[in-house]
Amino acid sequence: MSQLAWQKSSYSTHAQDDCLEVAAPRVGPVLYRESVHPGAVGRATAPSWAAFLRAVKADRCAAGLR
Repeated sequence: MSQLAWQKSSYSTHAQDDCLEVAAPRVGPVLYRESVHPGAVGRATAPSWAAFLRAVKADRCAAGLR
């Protein structure tokens, strides 16, 4: 997976070592990983990733899911 272009979350700062990174190949699932564990890659369909991003932006990812 080294040929993928990984993008760091815009919520991450340069000083942080534990950042969410995402790669979206033209074909296949959206890939995501934590920068401190780059070998552990998660996969999501484009629709489920979009739903996740909407939930994060709406602040619905806190414990208890408001």
